[in-house]
Amino acid sequence: MESGAEPRKVKTPSRIVITDYYKVLEIDYDATDETIRLNYRRLALRWHPDKHKGNSDVTAKFQEINEAYKVLSDPDKRLEYDISGCYEINRYTLREYLTRFKGMILTCNGLGINHSLWAQQLMEAEPIDQ
Repeated sequence: MESGAEPRKVKTPSRIVITDYYKVLEIDYDATDETIRLNYRRLALRWHPDKHKGNSDVTAKFQEINEAYKVLSDPDKRLEYDISGCYEINRYTLREYLTRFKGMILTCNGLGINHSLWAQQLMEAEPIDQ
């Protein structure tokens, strides 16, 4: 993995937390390049360290925003992040989960399953007596 494409990991006493770059930039998981750029600019202006002199929390937030933009603005890094990113279901609302994983949910062909063959096998299966 390239240095900019790997999600930042923050170690806590109980577990490792992986930063969700989409939430950092306050965008949807299927956001366009233009939306990513606009939200990055808005957040970078809001959290710029020059506006909040001496506040290390603001500097950390600004760096996190820059890191998220660096990954999500590059199509190759974004694809790599999406493939290897955070998949902890309990970290997402239902809407976020469905938006992020809709490609995997809506298609069986992505898993190599032929729709008609799969449906035919289900129809031909003997009913299970209960």
